[in-house]
Amino acid sequence: MASTEAMRLFVKILEEEDPGWYSRVSNFAEPVLDVEMNVSAVVLVSVPVVSCKHNPEVVAVSENGNIFPEAKTITTENGNLSETQDKDVVSEGLGVVSVYDQWVAPPISGTRPKARYEHGAAVIDDKMYISGGNHNGRYLNDLQVLNLRTWTWSKVEVQAGTGGMATPCAGHSLIPWDGNKLLSVAGHTKDPSETLQVKVFDLQTCTWSTLKTYGKPPVSRGGHSATLVGMTLVIFGGQDAKRSLLNDLHILDLESMTWDEMDTVGVPPSPRSDHAAAVHADRYLLIFGGGSHASCFNDLHVLDLQTMEWSRPTQQGEIPSPRAGHAGVTVGENWFIGSSLVVSSYSGEDILVSFGGYNGKYNNEVHVLKPSHKSTLQSKMMETPVPDSVSAVQNVTNATRDVESEFETGQEGKIREIVVDNIDAEPKITKAEETNESILAALKTEKEELESSLTKEKMQTLKLKQELTEAETRNTDLYKELQSVRGQLAAEQSRCFKLEKLQTMETLQKELEILQRQKAASEQAALNAKQRQSSGGVWGWLAGSPSSEKVGDA
Repeated sequence: MASTEAMRLFVKILEEEDPGWYSRVSNFAEPVLDVEMNVSAVVLVSVPVVSCKHNPEVVAVSENGNIFPEAKTITTENGNLSETQDKDVVSEGLGVVSVYDQWVAPPISGTRPKARYEHGAAVIDDKMYISGGNHNGRYLNDLQVLNLRTWTWSKVEVQAGTGGMATPCAGHSLIPWDGNKLLSVAGHTKDPSETLQVKVFDLQTCTWSTLKTYGKPPVSRGGHSATLVGMTLVIFGGQDAKRSLLNDLHILDLESMTWDEMDTVGVPPSPRSDHAAAVHADRYLLIFGGGSHASCFNDLHVLDLQTMEWSRPTQQGEIPSPRAGHAGVTVGENWFIGSSLVVSSYSGEDILVSFGGYNGKYNNEVHVLKPSHKSTLQSKMMETPVPDSVSAVQNVTNATRDVESEFETGQEGKIREIVVDNIDAEPKITKAEETNESILAALKTEKEELESSLTKEKMQTLKLKQELTEAETRNTDLYKELQSVRGQLAAEQSRCFKLEKLQTMETLQKELEILQRQKAASEQAALNAKQRQSSGGVWGWLAGSPSSEKVGDA
């Protein structure tokens, strides 16, 4: 393993176990490893290939994975750039970028962000946004912006929103989305959640919010890759909160906001984190490098997102050295590998912007590079007949070649297969023109059918989404109605209870009246009996009262 990668892995583990280590040792001495930080070496890959990070040279790789070193190299001495190639000076574009294929430090103004690595970077409207990262073993949650027109740093003042302030994190992904929004996907945090969180930053309101998703989300992680393919976010690998390395694949549909864990065939990449990922032709997911707890990788894997099959293209020539913690951006048919790396366009030309990183020291420098695109893809015609469809290309290639050849149409409707060569050569036209034209027509028909099918699927998705919204509205109305019925039922129960009490009191009152009448009758009867006894007997006889018999006789 390269010494820089060994140091990076050591520092990463040290920061996880003892976040305050840097602040203690930095008071005594500089880190042992002294590696230049002013330049971020870039590897140029002709998709699906990869270039070197630490060796400042550009390499190109063919469609079948062959790697051909370019004749042009760029060397660094004490942070100052010297060019061994002929300077190809251009008059257009940014004034600070006057040559091709050379890193340039632009005249930066404004307050520079803290030096960091494992941060997120994205470009929207000629502005590079930097979020979070790792600084001296501590996670950051700031959002900084570099105006690529004026090269001025400024800090984005986050307003209070539904998501509050962003959680300090590192090893997350920052992705431009929906024109004026940034997606912050997962990342290492001090108090990680159980499942992966996706945060959304609205550049208009300057507020963070949490994306509401459906389905089963992946476990929380950092050091993963998040690749936007159309309206789908593809998540691969990373390291979870328990420091377990992952190689699972999850997809988030940004239209339905639904998570799916994908089952794949073939041999997937080994569990890893801090790798680089890119998408080619909206179909092929490329994974390069990354690291485990003890080593770094330099393998290249390709996933066909239509068949969900993993494969490894054959690599020839000078294979890039193992690395982790790098980043990558695609420019046309090329894949550039560096530290924090984004791509911007000015006057029709692409500009690579590098920021930050760790190579023995924390860095906050900005460098830019204008790729020449020369000799990265040399075209020559294949004399063999072209297969009937793009899918047939994969069937006729050898077992070790796993990435399909790409075709482009010439001015006269003829097909040229793009391959890489280290010799400048002009493209030639195939002799089988008529056959190629028929193949082209078949491909166009197949493309139209796929587009039609895709349109139907999108319409169906929109319909289902609308039905889901209507169902949620109905559920809300039914819930409100249920609450109203519950309130009415409670009022009726209370009234019934009162009525029952009144009925009980009336019954008791009637029984009391009956008892009172019975008591009065009993008392009257007793009084009458007493009176009869008092009017007869000995006292009556003594008084000379006639007896009852005499009275009867009379």
